[in-house]
Amino acid sequence: MAAKFALKKTSNGKFSFNLLAGNGQVILTSEVYEAKASASNGIASVRKNAADVARFDKLQAKDGSPYFTLKATNGQVIGQSQMYSSESARDAGIASVQANAPEAALDDQTA
Repeated sequence: MAAKFALKKTSNGKFSFNLLAGNGQVILTSEVYEAKASASNGIASVRKNAADVARFDKLQAKDGSPYFTLKATNGQVIGQSQMYSSESARDAGIASVQANAPEAALDDQTA
């Protein structure tokens, strides 16, 4: 299975997306958007910004779990990872987003 963006409608009628790796694992989750067009723009922003390693912030949760965020050129967070068990696993997640996001297909599940 190839990597894909899964665009979904939330229970309250808003929109979000996940970037899924080829194995189906979620590697990036978006914020919640009011409109489908805004979520589509978010996907385009992830595709564009994923290539630039400087757009990724390597962070730690309160419990010490490593994770990352991806920011657009304006500094807004456009996606966040899951919590990882180690910094090396987090760094592999970043590499996966960089490798998969630019060419990932769109799976529109909003209909």
